[in-house]
Amino acid sequence: MIEPSPLKKVILAIDDNLYTLRIVQHTLEQAGYKVLTAVSGEEALNIITEHGLPHLVVVDIHMPPGMSGFEFCRTVHQFSDLPAIMLTAVNEEATIIEGLDEHAEDYIIKPFSPAELVARVKRVLRRMGDFAYTLAPLTQVDERLTINFPARKAIVNDKPVSLTPTETKLLYILMRNAGQTVTTDFIIRRIWPLEPAFEDRLHVHMHRLRRKIEDKTHPRYIVSERGSGYIFRAG
Repeated sequence: MIEPSPLKKVILAIDDNLYTLRIVQHTLEQAGYKVLTAVSGEEALNIITEHGLPHLVVVDIHMPPGMSGFEFCRTVHQFSDLPAIMLTAVNEEATIIEGLDEHAEDYIIKPFSPAELVARVKRVLRRMGDFAYTLAPLTQVDERLTINFPARKAIVNDKPVSLTPTETKLLYILMRNAGQTVTTDFIIRRIWPLEPAFEDRLHVHMHRLRRKIEDKTHPRYIVSERGSGYIFRAG
């Protein structure tokens, strides 16, 4: 069964500068969000494994000596479509274009206005939609199906089933919008943003995902809307 989403949306802030991190945390908590913090991409991935995916991530680009913000986004987008906002001092056109084209929904340059940060967070969350399931390391759909997004694994009738990165991201997009039609065009843009892709390619991955998580005699989760898209049944 679906549990109600928490009242407070969860935001993960990642920055190697503790002063910046405190400002971001205070600003977003004052705006009513629950904020988790990490000083590196590696620590952020550990938090996601331990606590589950947040609703949104605010991440710096350069965080030596570990992975960059871009590397973090590439990693987390292998198993989700987690929306990201880059918060960085890098003001080079090529980097901004790369960030917006490949990794993030928005790009904010430091020093930043706290009010602007809140406004941009609200805008991204409105556009991306809520995640209909309780955020946790294991996302339980019902008594039959549980998803472990970081591990790219489904648990079907207590048996682990491996998912490919594309299947995991596809499932995340559908579950984020559970109960609502997600258009084919939207899914294709989110899965393959930088390459040409067509409905046939999506149908192949959708078919393979269904074979892994559905009951063959009584499919219940992913419903096709002819000529429109797909719905993940919310209950």
